[in-house]
Amino acid sequence: MCSYCKKAPPLLRMRSTPRVFFEYLASFQESPKKVHFLFAMEEKLLEEIPSLDLADFRSGDPERKARFVQQLGEAYQSIGFVALKNHGLTDAQTEQLYADVKAFFALPDDVKQRYENPALAGQRGYTGKGKEHAKGRNTGDLKEFYHVGQEVDDANDPIKAEYPDNIWPQEVPGFQSSTFTTYKTLEAAGKDVLRAIALYLNLPENYFDDKVRNGNSILRPIHYYPIENPDAVPADAVRAAEHGDINLITLLMGASADGLQVLRRDGKWIPITALPDQIVVNVGDMLQRLTNGVLKSTIHRVVNPPREKMNSSRFSIPFFMHPRSEMSLAALESCVTPDNPKQQPDITAGEFLNERLIELGLKKK
Repeated sequence: MCSYCKKAPPLLRMRSTPRVFFEYLASFQESPKKVHFLFAMEEKLLEEIPSLDLADFRSGDPERKARFVQQLGEAYQSIGFVALKNHGLTDAQTEQLYADVKAFFALPDDVKQRYENPALAGQRGYTGKGKEHAKGRNTGDLKEFYHVGQEVDDANDPIKAEYPDNIWPQEVPGFQSSTFTTYKTLEAAGKDVLRAIALYLNLPENYFDDKVRNGNSILRPIHYYPIENPDAVPADAVRAAEHGDINLITLLMGASADGLQVLRRDGKWIPITALPDQIVVNVGDMLQRLTNGVLKSTIHRVVNPPREKMNSSRFSIPFFMHPRSEMSLAALESCVTPDNPKQQPDITAGEFLNERLIELGLKKK
């Protein structure tokens, strides 16, 4: 095998067509540092999302780590979702978190509304029932939620001035501790997932580290509240209409409950379920934009239960991992090729987030 072939990513060597592989080799003559990703890879139509073990990446074993990177990258190029175990959350931590979250949402509406500040565009505290809608829709989702954001300890980091203070409900004393402990645990797991993504994209492993340090990430406990009379809500109202996530990656607790579905590229909705010890981790729109569509931010939704079960609650807790506002989402040079020309204009993460908050109805123009 020639030296250029040895340098080719394993996925490219194993699964590319001759045209794509020779295009890769030719790219070395034009730009020795540029790697052409496999846009023409043969994609499988999955019936379920792949299951991975973050312990493989953290093991210190080069083979296990490389296998995790490859499997994660392939999943994110095809369906955009994986189920992940050994993410750092303990059973006791999870149980306490859900107890506190359920206690808050069980409070009367007028009490919960004390923790809602419309001036913050939903970035901290409570957001009431039906106030958020998916992009391109006007009907609100059948949910209420609470946002816990970044706490910047470094007084010298100017990003601190961009973030409002967190809002803590006095009626649930453990809420602050359990939600913020979960925030930091999922943030740590997210950083390792991003390191694996960087390696898959042939970037330095620490490529994302400074971009997500004190990033604008959000932990969002969600309550899909019971509907006692389904005829009293709009006919097209659902728990969460089809959407893509705004951020880099999402780490989701609560995917073991029924209702979450992902839109496969052939137009089929497939159910997403995870084991109790797993979380679901998916690509967001920011990462898709950064990679010029190489990694897929797949449309997903939470459908209503059968009519006779509409009077039951559902809880889930996503962690939306955002970078710092100044991060550029301009397409990576290595992800732009003649077969995959640049798809979007340059934009920063902060500008992109502002656009989407307006589209979701959480912020006024």
